[in-house]
Amino acid sequence: MPEPTTKAETEVENAPPPPEQKAPQDGGTEKGKVWSIGEGTPEETEKRDDSQRSTLFIEKPQSGSVSVGGNITFIAKVEAKDLLRKPNVKWFKGKWMDLASKAGKHLQLKESFERHTKIHTFEMHIIQAKENYAGNYRCEVSYKDKFDSCSFDLEVTESSQAAPSIDIRSAFKRSGDGQDDAGELDFSGLLKRREVKQQEEEPEVDVWELLKNANPSEYEKIAFQYGITDLRGMLKRLKRMRREVKKSAAFAKGLDPAYQVDKGGKVRFMVELADPTVELKWYKNGQEIRPSAKYIFEHKGNQRILFINNCTMTDDARYYVTAGDEKCSTELFVRDPPILVTKGLEDTNTYVGERVELSCEVSEDDANVKWFKNGVELTNEPKSRYRIKVEGKKHTLIIEEAAKNDTATYSVMTTGGQSEAKLAVDLRPLKISLALEDQTVRLGQEIHLKCEISENVEGKWYKNGQLVEASDRVKLYHKGRIHRFIIASSAVDDEGEYMFVPDAYNINIPCKVHVVDPPKLHLDGLGENNTVTVVAGSKLRLEIPITGEPTPKVMWSKGDKWITDSGRIRAETYPDSSCLVIDTAEREDSGPFRITLKNEAGEDTALINIKVVDVPDPPQAPNVTEVGEDWCVMTWEPPANDGGSPILGYFIERKKKQSSRWMRLNFELCKETTFEPKKMIEGVAYEVRVFAVNAIGISKPSMPSKSFVPLAVTSPPTLLAVDGVTDTSVTMKWRPPDHIGAAGLDGYVIEYCFEGNRFKTYEDTTKWQPSLSFYCSPPQLKYNGYSWVSLINLNDGFSQGLSTDLVDEIVEPPYNVAADEWIVANPELTDKTKFTINGLPTGSKILVRVKAVNAAGESEPRYHPQPILVKEVIEPPKIRLPRHLKQTYTRRVGETVNLVIPFQGKPRAKVSWKKNGTPIDKNQINIRNTENDTIIFIRKAERGHSGQYDMKVKVENLEDKATIDIQIVDRPGPPEVVMIEDVWGENVNLSWKPPKDDGNAAITGYTIQKADKKSMEWFTVLEHYHRTSATINELVIGNEYYFRIFAENMCGLSEDATMTKESALIAKDGKVYKYPVYDDFDFSERPLFTQPLVNTFAVAGYNATLNCSVRGNPKPKITWMKNKVIIMNDPRYRMFSNQGVCTLEIRKPSPYDGGTYTCRAVNELGEAEVDCKLEVKGGLSLFRLLMDGVPPHVIDSYMREVQPDKTEGK
Repeated sequence: MPEPTTKAETEVENAPPPPEQKAPQDGGTEKGKVWSIGEGTPEETEKRDDSQRSTLFIEKPQSGSVSVGGNITFIAKVEAKDLLRKPNVKWFKGKWMDLASKAGKHLQLKESFERHTKIHTFEMHIIQAKENYAGNYRCEVSYKDKFDSCSFDLEVTESSQAAPSIDIRSAFKRSGDGQDDAGELDFSGLLKRREVKQQEEEPEVDVWELLKNANPSEYEKIAFQYGITDLRGMLKRLKRMRREVKKSAAFAKGLDPAYQVDKGGKVRFMVELADPTVELKWYKNGQEIRPSAKYIFEHKGNQRILFINNCTMTDDARYYVTAGDEKCSTELFVRDPPILVTKGLEDTNTYVGERVELSCEVSEDDANVKWFKNGVELTNEPKSRYRIKVEGKKHTLIIEEAAKNDTATYSVMTTGGQSEAKLAVDLRPLKISLALEDQTVRLGQEIHLKCEISENVEGKWYKNGQLVEASDRVKLYHKGRIHRFIIASSAVDDEGEYMFVPDAYNINIPCKVHVVDPPKLHLDGLGENNTVTVVAGSKLRLEIPITGEPTPKVMWSKGDKWITDSGRIRAETYPDSSCLVIDTAEREDSGPFRITLKNEAGEDTALINIKVVDVPDPPQAPNVTEVGEDWCVMTWEPPANDGGSPILGYFIERKKKQSSRWMRLNFELCKETTFEPKKMIEGVAYEVRVFAVNAIGISKPSMPSKSFVPLAVTSPPTLLAVDGVTDTSVTMKWRPPDHIGAAGLDGYVIEYCFEGNRFKTYEDTTKWQPSLSFYCSPPQLKYNGYSWVSLINLNDGFSQGLSTDLVDEIVEPPYNVAADEWIVANPELTDKTKFTINGLPTGSKILVRVKAVNAAGESEPRYHPQPILVKEVIEPPKIRLPRHLKQTYTRRVGETVNLVIPFQGKPRAKVSWKKNGTPIDKNQINIRNTENDTIIFIRKAERGHSGQYDMKVKVENLEDKATIDIQIVDRPGPPEVVMIEDVWGENVNLSWKPPKDDGNAAITGYTIQKADKKSMEWFTVLEHYHRTSATINELVIGNEYYFRIFAENMCGLSEDATMTKESALIAKDGKVYKYPVYDDFDFSERPLFTQPLVNTFAVAGYNATLNCSVRGNPKPKITWMKNKVIIMNDPRYRMFSNQGVCTLEIRKPSPYDGGTYTCRAVNELGEAEVDCKLEVKGGLSLFRLLMDGVPPHVIDSYMREVQPDKTEGK
């Protein structure tokens, strides 16, 4: 069966061939036009993806014919109306050769654009056409995702009868692209010509020699220039033949590079030997040739000749002859004779469905013949609807069942000619044997339409003018001349006018189908007993689906009252439904409603119950029964009316009293009538309210509760410890609570009681052991940055040293004491974290606790873990000298000295200081003592503050001492005396004495400098030198030097240096040169302009500059003037002076900037002036000057200057 053909291809096949493709027949044969070189068939061109093709051409290039040596132009036009840029156009020959790279002498590509019509024109000019230019061409245009293509043919006709010569260029023409024989020789291009071609007189060109001597990059250019399209095949042969030509010792004359002979002809190979005695052998494709009737060998003197008779295509091969060790090779090309059409095709007329045979005869049996339909080649593929039959010289094209689109021009083509004929396929007259009948069916029954016509042709079914396709529901049957249309189960939409239209005939067979259906109510979406619940006050729109054909009549009623289509309660009817509408539902609307349907097929009725419900009433205002730090407890009563639906739960909201924004607290319904709001801000007043919820919705909110404020007591105080004990008092200290809260902290309450009960026993024996005499607190206890171990005598109550982290853990009392035994030590609250309990009996033991108090009440108490003995405890003194003070403490003069030395010792430790064994003068050194440390402070240190400072801490009879060495240093003084000990050659020996003042620090070195007596510029010779004598080397002979030396310590170099009193002269050997004495030259000069100002013309609006140069000593002061008025603080002028060049820049001058400019130079010896005139072209009117905001006095001055200029011009 034939492959399905696209619409575009069908149109091409059915279209008549263009006039350019027709040529007069000559003896039943015609010159082939499609046997071109390197070309693809039009079918191959059409294989491009048609999904991307769109119509871009408004004029396509047409096929044409040209004589050899003539010119022809192909034109393609593209409309640019919808294109944003120029489209991309390519020209091809065949399907692979892009002609853009071949443009030159014989091929030119041009393009132009007409702006008025917005049309792009693309032209291909072929100049001095040659015969091998004939073939199929293609033009492609693309723009973004749009694409269009057009193929056309070029026929090159012969202009002479001269016999064609064998041209190796025409032999190498590709017979197909991508085929198995690609690259082999094809003589069809030579054999298809029956008439003799008159060659233009051109110099003979040996293409083989050109290719052998050319650069490989030039191969393609040469091939195109000489018409060789099978370049790949020719290069294969060239590769075999391309060898460096060497002078042969065996052959005086070798074989030619190539020979050509017609099929059945005779060819002669001849070589001439240099030595006739050498044995000679002939080979064909590597096989030795033996003498036979086909191969004849002949000797003539030194000539050796091989004749090959009756050449066939198998003789097309590579031949070579060997003489000793040397070989000479050649190529033989055998070409077929042209196949002629001896009997042409005949025009045929037939009917659709008939068998068609188009026959012709050719000159040889089983010849290669090609068939074409409208210029498109036909293939003998199994699936093709065209079958080609070959019987010897007779070739037949068979169409089993002709179709309307088979009407075309068919042609047959051989290598030596062609023939064409027209085939016309017409339709037979059509008669209607059985017409369609009108039908009326019930909904769901089968629709069966049937008709019969006189011809067995396909057809199409239409419903209401729309094409009906076969589907799972619609079945279309065609058997012979009978056509049927079946719908198994009819639907309402199937009603309409149906029509059958036979293909290719302009007639139709109509009928009507009417579908009827009894009315029916669809109440599946309603609740139990067809009950519909609606909320009071809302709108009810109850839509009841209905069916029936024709559309039934709908009636609504309630009791004996019919419901009309207007009013608060109304009925609305639509083709497929009916709606009961109640705009504002009321409780009185509850009850049954009746709906009735009627049409010609029957009746249906139903009762629908309407129930009107409402939201519940709001609950009463809630009560807040309990308040915490960030929570409260609230209760309320259920609402009096639940709205006709049970209460499902409650929503609770709260807000700050001063705010108007309520926040919902629960997103899941609260089933109870009590709730505990949390996460409130302590100290902020809140209000709460409640909503009741039933199945209908949410009630209005209740009245807000009374405002309440969440508050909480603070946490217990922390780090309760004994700060000091005397014989009659105990001082306690603590830290504020970790958490205070929004209520703040009002103060503390300190309570104590006398020991009278035994301690509680703890299970953790590592903390408390009442049976032991002593308890050693855990090591590494820290407080205020220090760690120590406290020894607690439980029997004697020696616990004042306890200071551990354990204290912070005890909130519950570690001892049993009744609440009424606690005594308040402070009748009024104290806001300090330290308190002294006075009036205690000496030797008694007390228990202490502290509470924090705020507006919410008292916090939990913090207990001291042990009883406290009211007896002063002596702590031996101990000086804790910092590590950096254990060695000499060094500071520079002027720096601040601030030393803090901590110590311990109780009670009432006394601190005393001495310097070098004598008391410290407190007017120079500040001493400040506290209970825990002492501070020595010197605001601005002096060297007299250096010395040994002794510190002593004394508690009663116990004492501790420490010594601090303080060293105040400064820069040293200069060395005492610097002497020149000796001078020899280029060397000077110096010696000096150390400085008297070393700055209270060791001398670390010396810095030595030298200076030439002429310039007295000092240069460093040695640095960090440790000795008191040095030798200075590499001094310049003839110069006289002074030397100076600085002393150095840890503070740096001395401020002054000691210089040698005498100079050291580095004398030359021999006579001493006496320097002449010259008087100083006087460079003073009054100002003088070396380059004057030049009269200048400027253009209004463009910057202008005036330049001059001046000299003078001292440097003169430059002043610029306009019209003898000094220019000062005017932003329109900029003045520069650099290396005596003076510049005045006038920014964007206008005509009133014209005038006489003067540059004045003044120094103490005199002054000089130079001036010039500046004229600004492009004057402004008085109005323009006023509009630009020029001051009136400037305009007046400008107009007076311009007026005389105009008068002078006249």
